[in-house]
Amino acid sequence: GVGAARAGNLTFMVGGVEQEFNAAKELLTCMGSNVVYCGEVGTGQAAKICNNMLLAISMIGTAEAMNLGIR
Repeated sequence: GVGAARAGNLTFMVGGVEQEFNAAKELLTCMGSNVVYCGEVGTGQAAKICNNMLLAISMIGTAEAMNLGIR
């Protein structure tokens, strides 16, 4: 979020033309410590979706384990 951007702790997964990525990378590093080029247009979004899905699966597992423990 905003706090992580101010602290420069975001991760950017970027897709697009590599020359354009290289031109934008300097600006992105002001907000993020990890800036990763993923390939052609759309691959950055795909990487982000995969990352979010993995996080969601982990959180669902944690919630289920807590629920089981409470019962």
